[in-house]
Amino acid sequence: MELIEEGVGESSSPPRGIAGEDSGYDVKNDIYLRLVESGNPEAVSNPGLRDQLEVHFNRLPTSYAVDINVDRAEEVLLHQKLLADAKDPEKRPAFRVRFLMLEDLNLDAGKNIENNEVGRYPMDALSVRDDGAYIPIHEIIFSTVDKPKLLSQLSALLSDIGLNIREAHVFSTTDGYSLDVFVVDGWPDEETDGLQQKIQAAIANVTGSSIRAIQSIPGDWEIDRRLLKLGEKIGCGSCGHLYRGSYLGQDVAIKILRSEHLNETMRVEFIQELMILREVLHKNVVRFVGACTKPPQFCIVTEYMHGGSLYDYLHKQKNILEAPLLFKFALDVCKGMEYLHQKGIIHRDLKTANLLMDNNQIVKVADFGVARFQNQGGVMTAETGTYRWMAPEVINHQPYDLKVDVFSFAIVLWELATSKIPYDSMTPLQAALGVRQGLRPDLPDNMHPKLLDIMQRCWETVPALRPSFSEIIVDLEALLQQTRVCLLLL
Repeated sequence: MELIEEGVGESSSPPRGIAGEDSGYDVKNDIYLRLVESGNPEAVSNPGLRDQLEVHFNRLPTSYAVDINVDRAEEVLLHQKLLADAKDPEKRPAFRVRFLMLEDLNLDAGKNIENNEVGRYPMDALSVRDDGAYIPIHEIIFSTVDKPKLLSQLSALLSDIGLNIREAHVFSTTDGYSLDVFVVDGWPDEETDGLQQKIQAAIANVTGSSIRAIQSIPGDWEIDRRLLKLGEKIGCGSCGHLYRGSYLGQDVAIKILRSEHLNETMRVEFIQELMILREVLHKNVVRFVGACTKPPQFCIVTEYMHGGSLYDYLHKQKNILEAPLLFKFALDVCKGMEYLHQKGIIHRDLKTANLLMDNNQIVKVADFGVARFQNQGGVMTAETGTYRWMAPEVINHQPYDLKVDVFSFAIVLWELATSKIPYDSMTPLQAALGVRQGLRPDLPDNMHPKLLDIMQRCWETVPALRPSFSEIIVDLEALLQQTRVCLLLL
């Protein structure tokens, strides 16, 4: 089985191929002919359109060709335009809003009124649209640079402005761009100008808040970049490049964002991670050393973890954990998370890739780019995290609290017990859809019954039924003690 790498853009679709290559059906030609027959101005005036369509479809996975409706061939031209706009940093993310249909909420009516039937609405349907019997359905298409957590970030943006996502069709191009199509409800009428402006304002608000946050950071953790020595690059993430280096004689990890390459998401994640790290100090949380918060280079400096991530330890180095080490790793994670939760911090992306080891195999929680202080109401709704480890209430955009991290811990525990990647036969989006319908990883063979019970309680669908990390620690410590006694008796 091929190893699934962490850090791949979440817009990534199943394995790419050339559109229609084995089907015997050339959708590109049908799209071109339909555009010509309809007298589309682009088809009439552009002699190179057929070749451009060939290039467009070949950039995208086979699933894109399957999704395209030939009767709406002009949508392909819109997708081309958005992908072209996405190459311009000033236009990213490029997006467009389209009205799709009115959905009839009267179960007796049993059908939708689509926008391509304008002029043929029955009069009785028009007369009831204002009383809530119909709800407008819109399509929002985004294109930008593909990267990890992109789908989660776009979903969160739509959720924050009150939209409910019904469908998401996500595609990655061969040259590193995304085309993400969302079908949503929640906007009160068919007109799209207001919704387009609302999304643009939400994007601009992220821009403004992140710039203000950078400018307002106190300088108590500011380090002298002249004393920071950069070594080898050891990783790339959604929020910059990671290097090994040294600072005042100690080994450090340096996450660098260069100002000329900053986008708004990276700015926000940089600020959030810095604010969290400045507040925490625990043996099972990666230690903050300092930061550079002045242009042209922003960076966060933490202790260097020589043991690497648990993800690499399990899936690249292919280690199988014996019970005592499994329990010890699980306890380290729980103690770090208990400390964070006591300080009101929700990690929101707990997974083995964000759990690092030092030379003594002490595991520490790391990567706080999407962590948050729990708000006063105690709940959040934005979809954030990584789908394979994400709690169902987050996927469903329902209010959530600290217990989302407990669910993610259950998946981490499953990984520690199996040394397998969760839902490895599915794409991230397929896994998310399965989890929201009750799917969980297969129960491991030969797992200690008490550990199995902890794991199943942690991934309960109802958050209130999940234990706290303090409760899990009590259970794990008792289990570890029993294991040590048994080993002494052997």
